[in-house]
Amino acid sequence: MRGGRGAGGRWATRRAERGAATAELVAVLPVLVAVVLGLVWLLSLGVAQVRTVDAARETARALARGDAPATAIGRGQRIGPAGTSITVDELADQVRAKASVEVHGPGGLLGFLPGVRLHATAVAAAEGTGGVS
Repeated sequence: MRGGRGAGGRWATRRAERGAATAELVAVLPVLVAVVLGLVWLLSLGVAQVRTVDAARETARALARGDAPATAIGRGQRIGPAGTSITVDELADQVRAKASVEVHGPGGLLGFLPGVRLHATAVAAAEGTGGVS
């Protein structure tokens, strides 16, 4: 026999293993999809955190300029993720805005995960309080 093409040769072994790579891929594919969904979820949390920080900062700036609290809070809620709640404190020479939001994970494979609560605080010096000129 030439080149092991007989019953116990190389070709017979390859025929017996035919489809093994496909079976292994099918076994690993759900894990890969779950990992990708987890990474996308982490990325979306990072984006939501940045938007929450932006919402708190914009609210504090608007209050520092002298905007009405309702107007400043509305501006911050438009900038933040959906469902952002903002509280403000006006101190003697500064204003503080706290933004928080609960972000829920994607459904399906990661639907069992609880929501994550994100927080951000921003402080700004109130204008017209006799600061450095």
